[in-house]
Amino acid sequence: METKSILNVSSVSENGKENRQQSWTVEDSKRLYRIQGWGEPYFAINAAGHITVAPHGDRGESLDLYELVSSLGKHKIGTPLLIRFSDILEDRIERLHNCFINAIANYNYRGTYQGVFPIKCNQHRHLVQDLVRFGRPYQFGLEVGSKPELMIALVMLKPSSSKSQENSEALLICNGYKDKQYIETALLASRLGQKPIIVIERMAEFSIVMEVSRNLDIEPVLGVRAKLSTRGTGRWGNSTGEGSKFGLTIPQILEVVQHLQALGRLHCLRLLHFHIGSQISSISVIKDAIREASQIYVQLVKLGAAMGYLDVGGGLAVDYDGSKTNFPASKNYNMQNYANDIVAAVQEACEKGQITTPVLVSESGRALAAHQSVLVFDVLGSSDIRAQPPQPVEEKQHLIIRNLWETYESISEQNYQEAYHDAIAFKEEALSLFSFGYLSLTERAIAEQLHWACCKKILSIIHHQEYVPDDFENLEKIMASIYYVNLSVFQSAPDSWAINQLFPIMPIHRLDEEPTQRAILADLTCDSDGKIDQFIDLHNVKDALELHSLRNSKFGIQNSKLSHTPYYLGMFLVGAYQEIMGNMHNLFGDTNVVHIQMTPQGYEIEHLVKGNTVSEVLGYLQYDGKNLVENIRHRVEQALQEKKITLAESQLLLQNYEHSLSSYTYLK
Repeated sequence: METKSILNVSSVSENGKENRQQSWTVEDSKRLYRIQGWGEPYFAINAAGHITVAPHGDRGESLDLYELVSSLGKHKIGTPLLIRFSDILEDRIERLHNCFINAIANYNYRGTYQGVFPIKCNQHRHLVQDLVRFGRPYQFGLEVGSKPELMIALVMLKPSSSKSQENSEALLICNGYKDKQYIETALLASRLGQKPIIVIERMAEFSIVMEVSRNLDIEPVLGVRAKLSTRGTGRWGNSTGEGSKFGLTIPQILEVVQHLQALGRLHCLRLLHFHIGSQISSISVIKDAIREASQIYVQLVKLGAAMGYLDVGGGLAVDYDGSKTNFPASKNYNMQNYANDIVAAVQEACEKGQITTPVLVSESGRALAAHQSVLVFDVLGSSDIRAQPPQPVEEKQHLIIRNLWETYESISEQNYQEAYHDAIAFKEEALSLFSFGYLSLTERAIAEQLHWACCKKILSIIHHQEYVPDDFENLEKIMASIYYVNLSVFQSAPDSWAINQLFPIMPIHRLDEEPTQRAILADLTCDSDGKIDQFIDLHNVKDALELHSLRNSKFGIQNSKLSHTPYYLGMFLVGAYQEIMGNMHNLFGDTNVVHIQMTPQGYEIEHLVKGNTVSEVLGYLQYDGKNLVENIRHRVEQALQEKKITLAESQLLLQNYEHSLSSYTYLK
């Protein structure tokens, strides 16, 4: 029989009091939320039970995230709030560069390394500006995959003709589908001192490039993207192989070589590019890919191509769950392993082929950008209608109710599995009796309450078991509370909704207290998919998140707004792809964004980007705010004349309407 591990957080006795074997500590929270696995060296928990952020990793000071959010709130910068720590971005670039420098030194590699950031990962201006600025000492460039991204890169990257030479060798890798205008712009950028490399993705592009090059009299620097036979893993595994969307087959690459040779321009072919997908969790896949690509590179040099650059694409993974395994939300290698394997494989291939080693280029986006953004949001309230303790059953009650009560009272560690099946059977019988008119609505309610009480009692027993039968696989999820959060999953964590991406989620405070509730998160949208019900766990995914109880409750519905301190949750490692891919489902717009930079005195707000107002969101849909106000004013006047509304009511309606248009799309 299959078994499933259930984490033991606490048990709850029949009278609802917590039964702890020992007092809860910060160390318990560290283990529960796995923060040391996915958070080091940037995130930790301090003695006060608050999340801390160390933007420079283990080489600098840290700040208290809860105190930061509270301080921003006092300045009317409310949640949901995306906080970008630009120093983390700088640290990630430096770490990646140093890993390759270390590998190059260890293997006596005679080439160099130059990274590029794929803009598609996060195109926001302040982030790209920071990345270019932080990358200057390392000649870090940009990769673009579309015309709009090319427009961004041409302005952001400093050309070699500028007074500052720091970025003079930074590469501009031009990927994606290209039309004539894209290619003309890229070629003309070389006149400005940029270093664009046009990567041929389709054979049709090659003809356009050569035609435009001839018309402009600008010699292109070309690359080819190869469709490797090595397959990636996970959701993006089909980014390579014969059926992949982009790239050239080996016969097509040879055709490009032959055409260039016939034109006397084989020296223009300078780069080989490949990409085996994002979030490659297994190092063995990376090894296989780089081994195959290295051989292709060697053969291109032997065919007479000038070459000089080998672009290994993206794929460097982020350990979202902290398990350090080849689980899709993790990786079984670190950044240094990644650099070592790439350098070693290319070195070996070039030595055997007796050719000069190339400049190594990587397009790591996720690994650079993910850690620098934290989404903080508050809990608006919770619902736990199944938490009501059962009332003793009288002898005159219906037999099905008496059976459920007897089942509830008899539950023990010895019979909980049998009792669970009995409780399910009795509930189904009660529903059938109700459907045929043999059970009243009140009696049905009592039966359901007893059923949930049985489940809750059984669940408290399960939490003390090391392994439990797979019969209870869904019980945790069924019994979970619902925590309503001030957030749109579709806007701020679209990958969680669209592809079941896991992100670390945990409270940012009260971590010195035991979390006694298990919950799923429901967002503000009126969509059944607007929820998060999968959370990171060791080697697995859990259906509910351990959270603290909210401090005020009535009729089973708890409201944190009634308490003195809001309950804040953080979603971490969201800096890659989430912002740009978000959508305005139910017209919830962009959140407030704050850029934090460390200073000798503490920290400063480098940039503040206010979230969308209702009027701005409506403007995207061609609604004019002034016209809306005028229309509602006209209707109010008409209602006043017809005495359908009082003057005070009309003034309140107009005031609320105008104020709503200028307010944040999220709740206050």
